[in-house]
Amino acid sequence: MGRLNFTAINVRKTALAKFKAKQIPSVPNWVDIVHDVPPAQILIRQQPMRHPLTKVRTRTLPGGKTEQYVQMSEPKRPKSAKARHVFTPKPLQYEEDSLRKTFYSDHPWELARPRVIVETSGEQYKHADWSNGLIQPGIPLSGECVVQRQLWLLENVPDITVPQAYDIARKEFYTLRRRQERRDRIAAEEARHMGARFGKSALQISMGIENEMYNDWERWSRQVVFEQTSRAAAFEGTVASAEEEALKDNALDEGTTQPQQPGGRPAIGAAVFAQQAQLDSRISRRPGSL
Repeated sequence: MGRLNFTAINVRKTALAKFKAKQIPSVPNWVDIVHDVPPAQILIRQQPMRHPLTKVRTRTLPGGKTEQYVQMSEPKRPKSAKARHVFTPKPLQYEEDSLRKTFYSDHPWELARPRVIVETSGEQYKHADWSNGLIQPGIPLSGECVVQRQLWLLENVPDITVPQAYDIARKEFYTLRRRQERRDRIAAEEARHMGARFGKSALQISMGIENEMYNDWERWSRQVVFEQTSRAAAFEGTVASAEEEALKDNALDEGTTQPQQPGGRPAIGAAVFAQQAQLDSRISRRPGSL
């Protein structure tokens, strides 16, 4: 935490001391005011308050009437016993945050769509009536429309759950998005019919870049495989010749006959067992072997 700084509290004393020492030509005008209204002497820092999460819902009463009520949930206390970030301001919590997170986790490509965030007056959402649907004057169709529509359903439709409101708003969004894409596709076809020429689409450009990267990777991988194969072949050839010479020397020194492969090379590994099996089968086929 460090030491406490009392500079602001002792500002009047400092000004008078400098005037007596003739470091300043005159007494500042605020000296008497600070004497009459001194700075606060409270040195205890208050812990920031926790902001509850507020939800508005509508329920059906036994008589058939409906009423709106407010649900308030306090944030959970940390499980650790250590006091960390005691004086850090606590984050504000809104119900829209969880709804927005759910929608964009299910539709991540909606974040890639270009959006105009510049507003003319900043009050477009004040005049929006989400009871009429997702289409609002001056507000383009986006994921935020789904969030606001779902929030309105949760606050005004009696006994509705979050998944039900999400399904209603999501299906309305799908219908409007299909209509918008169909309108754009028809407009593009009409423009081509009238002689318009469009360049490559974003998907075609990205696929071309991906193909170029794949071809570069394939050429690099072929070069690496060729170098590794050449290095391994050179290494194995040297070791094989050394092994052959060592086996021949051992055979001459010991005077024993080792199983030979068709090329005259001594059998190594599984070839020894294969030749031994052939020898056993020949012996078993002889007339006097029984």
